[in-house]
Amino acid sequence: MTTLTKSERTRARILDKGRTLVLAQGFGGLGLNTLLAGAGVPKGSFYHYFASKEAFGCAMLADYVTGYLAAMDAVLALPEPAAARLDRFFSAALDSDAGSMADRCLVVKLAAEIADLSDDMRAILADGVALVAARLAVLLRDGEADGSLVPQADPESAAAQLYAQWLGAAIVAKLSRNSTPLEQALADTRARFCR
Repeated sequence: MTTLTKSERTRARILDKGRTLVLAQGFGGLGLNTLLAGAGVPKGSFYHYFASKEAFGCAMLADYVTGYLAAMDAVLALPEPAAARLDRFFSAALDSDAGSMADRCLVVKLAAEIADLSDDMRAILADGVALVAARLAVLLRDGEADGSLVPQADPESAAAQLYAQWLGAAIVAKLSRNSTPLEQALADTRARFCR
């Protein structure tokens, strides 16, 4: 296990606190003073790690995507049929101790806000979504091979549409402040993909 240096721990603390605040307030609504007070670091420390608020946003999103993909990879690597792994991955989007996908997903929270604000931040999220869809396509192919998922004529397209459906359901769940859209997405995913 690698031990983080003090500098790495400080940077990680800024990113972690920033993600929590961005999920609550949005990126534009997050003031630098609020972030620094929450992370317990002076202003000079922020600029030691990040050249600007946008650079912080890029680092925060890159860190988020890396963590999301690692968690997804852990589920997808489980030694069970592809249908069970697909169900496990999407079931985790429903309410948990950390909230639902609608509450904790930075794509859901920031996609519309940053699309016109920062091309670099937009690209990080867009690339992250593409990487999730690519992993889902592999899972769909695995499911065809093991017989647990319905074969798809174009697994890449099916995976991209499936994840887009989930992102849309998370947005509607956030707007309605209930998990019904996510529950409906899970039921639809099971009905369309699982045998």
